[in-house]
Amino acid sequence: MGRALSILAGALAVCSAAAGDLSVDYLAASTVALENPHDLKLSPDGRYLYVADVGNNRVAILDADTLELRGEFGADHQSGTHDVDFDARGRAYVADTHNNRVLIYTVDGLEARRIGQLEARIRGPEGVLAHPNGRIYVAGAWSGNVVAYDDGRVVAELKGLSAPHDLELARGGDIWLADAGNDRLLLLSPDLEIKRELGGADYEFDGVRYLDLTVQGTIIAADKNNHVVKFIDAGGRLLRVLGDGRPGKGPNRFRTPEGVEISGSWLWLADSGNDRIVKYRIEE
Repeated sequence: MGRALSILAGALAVCSAAAGDLSVDYLAASTVALENPHDLKLSPDGRYLYVADVGNNRVAILDADTLELRGEFGADHQSGTHDVDFDARGRAYVADTHNNRVLIYTVDGLEARRIGQLEARIRGPEGVLAHPNGRIYVAGAWSGNVVAYDDGRVVAELKGLSAPHDLELARGGDIWLADAGNDRLLLLSPDLEIKRELGGADYEFDGVRYLDLTVQGTIIAADKNNHVVKFIDAGGRLLRVLGDGRPGKGPNRFRTPEGVEISGSWLWLADSGNDRIVKYRIEE
């Protein structure tokens, strides 16, 4: 607790000068029964949130506006579901973590049909990215690596990581990775070469998990063990810390936050320890 509060004090000092650059307003929280929800992804048509509902071993489909439950899939064959992404064809890729695989589904409305899987050289996948280049990138949290697949074949691999989690598309086709066990974010090339690192005293991450980026390139990262969400601009400046560093429940309070999804002015966060999804409006 002492570390979290000291981190927060330093972060707020940095953020105070930038307060006019970014506004974040709480709107609502879900009431549907979720258990330890992790990452979440907006459907290609923008109508639904696909939530990796870890404790219920499923993907829960929520109305993106009201946060009400509209459907679900996977509970009969998934275990420890952690992440979801969609490719350009609208197929869903789901990190089926405890089964050491990524499952592939076709999606029609609220119905999903399993059509394949990826499993080579990964254990405990907790992050998946369907890249516009056609490759599927998977972060193996238990195997400490990131693997790139092209048409199901491994074409690149980055080893030596510690509990890597989310993978999100950056400008120019690069990839941001949350290397959670090493308390840092890494910018990777499509061939998985490390180009940049954000970590250390400037950010004081403690188990940074999932993230997303605004159209301006601002990173929004769930800093799980600090119970906060951090906003970092494209130049690497810490803009804002959402949360006070103490686990709690309510507007701008979190308990071990995980998932992040941004679309325009709308931001959704998985407040995992409180078993809920919260919605915000942001302006840059």
